[in-house]
Amino acid sequence: MSKSNRKPIDILLVEDNPGDIRLTEEALKESKIVNTLHVVMDGVQALNYLFRKGIYADARLPNLILLDLNLPKKNGREVLKEIKKDSLLRLIPVVILTTSKADEDVLKSYSLHANCYITKPVDLERFIEIVRSIENFWFRVVELPSH
Repeated sequence: MSKSNRKPIDILLVEDNPGDIRLTEEALKESKIVNTLHVVMDGVQALNYLFRKGIYADARLPNLILLDLNLPKKNGREVLKEIKKDSLLRLIPVVILTTSKADEDVLKSYSLHANCYITKPVDLERFIEIVRSIENFWFRVVELPSH
């Protein structure tokens, strides 16, 4: 099956900044890859979504997680730790997409088994370019496990 004939890609965006959510949505809308973006705005919602609890009982597991570190209720590091402890969820690639450039955040994210760490640019065009690069790499270049 060619990559262009695959079923839609599910992406979970864990982000509390409405502006960054909108930019990510815009970047993915123009994609040649059919995708469905699911958005949660805090760490507790993210874990409920991934573990299919409460209102997320029927949620489909995403093919990719875009995770901000600075989240309300549970921060991104705590969410990442929970994801990577679970035998099924740990197979889902997690891309840290955050404003932090701190070495300790980068090191901690990789030590918790993040698949990559990207610092959000402040420039609009660059942000869209980065989202498209993430999508291109994870859905056109690499092979992902099926759930």
